[in-house]
Amino acid sequence: MLRNKGLEEKTVSGQLLLIDALNLIRRIYAVDSNQNKYSEQQMITTCCQRVAHACKKLLRVTNATHAIAVFDGNKSWRYHFYPQYKNSRAPMPTLLKENLTQFISAIEQIGVVVFAPDNDEADDIIATLAHKAALHGVSSTIVSTDKGFLPALSENIHIYDYFKKEYIERNAILERFAVEQNRLIDFWALAGDKTNDIPGIKGIGLKTAQEVIRKHQNIADAISDETISQALRNKLDAGMQDYIISKQLVSLRTDIHLGFSLKQLRLC
Repeated sequence: MLRNKGLEEKTVSGQLLLIDALNLIRRIYAVDSNQNKYSEQQMITTCCQRVAHACKKLLRVTNATHAIAVFDGNKSWRYHFYPQYKNSRAPMPTLLKENLTQFISAIEQIGVVVFAPDNDEADDIIATLAHKAALHGVSSTIVSTDKGFLPALSENIHIYDYFKKEYIERNAILERFAVEQNRLIDFWALAGDKTNDIPGIKGIGLKTAQEVIRKHQNIADAISDETISQALRNKLDAGMQDYIISKQLVSLRTDIHLGFSLKQLRLC
């Protein structure tokens, strides 16, 4: 398993597979634990096999030449920046948490590198890797159902939903959120995100946020726009601090200091 050091940037070529490990594992575990008719250890063993099988399929689907499965570290910068971050989210099931090393081994046994940072979230690590790979002409496929990756979608960065067996397209983003992909960060910063306890602006719901985004390129313009109600302008003005905090929380970092080169992720 890779350890944190400092990022080496090497010129490589190929297709990079970036697996949001806990996103994949927890979804598979949830299904297996609900259907389980065996002992806990048998269930964990079966679940590990399913995760390994999923990773093998992903290698084939993406034609990957390089691959890495990234786990979350302990409390990231977001928890320090905003203590309420993910405060209401249910903790990882104890059985799963106690057996994560088995999942790591199962993934490593099929030749995929595993990286578990000390403190950073997998989302920021994956975004950093995808960004740096793109700078070196390497296409990436991020495997996750986490909507937070959607702003990263580009010509060189693809997003694949393993459970729906499909790549995410820009038109699907517009259909789902009713805002363009390049405005997702502003949209979430305005409306908030209850699943991650991101506040947004008080009194601004999804529909209002969509309207503001469609009419204005930035929030400052909306505050001074006399064609919208005074009540809405007051909410935007009063909530600017929460908007700024929320925008930082929903923005993935692409500058995380790592400790390996892309060449080290090449599949044997």
